Amino acid sequence: MAASAAVAAMLLGGCSSKSAEPPPPPTALANVKLSAAQLQNVHVYSVEPAKFHKTIESTGVVDFDNDQATSVLAPMSGPVSRLLVSLGQKVRKGEPLAAVASPDFAAAISAYQKALATAKTNRRLADLDKDLLEHNGVAQKEAAQAETDAVNAEADRDAALQGLTALNIPEETIKDIQQGRTIVHAEGMIRSPIAGTVVEKLITPGELLAAGTTPCFTVADLSRVWVMAQIFGSDLTQVALGDSAQVATGVGSTSFPGKVDNIAALVDPDTRSVGVRVVVDNPGDLLKKQMYVRVRIEAHAESSGLLIPVSAILRDDENLPFVYRVESDGSFAREHVTLGSRTGDQYDIADGLKPGDRIVVDGGIFVQFMQNQ
Repeated sequence: MAASAAVAAMLLGGCSSKSAEPPPPPTALANVKLSAAQLQNVHVYSVEPAKFHKTIESTGVVDFDNDQATSVLAPMSGPVSRLLVSLGQKVRKGEPLAAVASPDFAAAISAYQKALATAKTNRRLADLDKDLLEHNGVAQKEAAQAETDAVNAEADRDAALQGLTALNIPEETIKDIQQGRTIVHAEGMIRSPIAGTVVEKLITPGELLAAGTTPCFTVADLSRVWVMAQIFGSDLTQVALGDSAQVATGVGSTSFPGKVDNIAALVDPDTRSVGVRVVVDNPGDLLKKQMYVRVRIEAHAESSGLLIPVSAILRDDENLPFVYRVESDGSFAREHVTLGSRTGDQYDIADGLKPGDRIVVDGGIFVQFMQNQ
């Protein structure tokens, strides 16, 4: 029994000793030494403090500039008789978009014709009574009543004219009515309130419209658009109103300059980001609604730090960034770094380098190959 216990103790002690042994340390990579010929393939950069403007990169979605876009509502009731524009067509302010067989249109013309005739008649009678009053041919009370009737009729005429204007009846038609010409074909028109492009067409021929409620078209001035970018976390502190921005579509090398003109007051509960609106000029209407774009915002505030070219950054097997630093003996040592913000084709290095360090900015892949031999 005692012998068995001793053997068990020895076995347990052996297992405990083996499991307590620490794992072997990772093999350290030796510094790389290159021959004079090999050094011709390597370019070195001296790290120095620099002042710069931080850039924040994000994605965004193109939208209409809502200050330059409008939804066109039906100004009158009735069925659509004709569509006069197509989607994507450029229109002038006041240009007809669709024709409507509207009883409202005919009723408004009739009301104005009647009000116009009544106002003319009552004004003529009031002027006649005024002349008679001067020659004691009519009582003061009758003359005053005639003037009141004329003024009321003129007010009704002006109100009827405003009704025609609200229905977008053209000036030529109104002049014809004022001159007593017969209006043969009474057809209402839906007209564009602004100059721009027809970006939405929401009605079809025969559709019954309700005055003031049925949306018919959307017309937008596409010479300027909004880009809605999403900014996360600490990047938000780097963005301010008026900051410059560059918008790229990823098609070709063309980019569009813009400016930050609005920062949302609330965080999006779904993405946990803050919306930043960039106003961008849109020559040639190349930026389309709902297009995904890349947005680079340049902070107006100046920062300072250690900037190194993007080409100096390499990645190890664990995807951690590092650079090759030149040692005092001329060899190249791998140095892991902490990347800060990117500014153009440079990175701000938050940790891992100090002023005066010399690093490889071109040929790092060659040095890495030699180190792995």
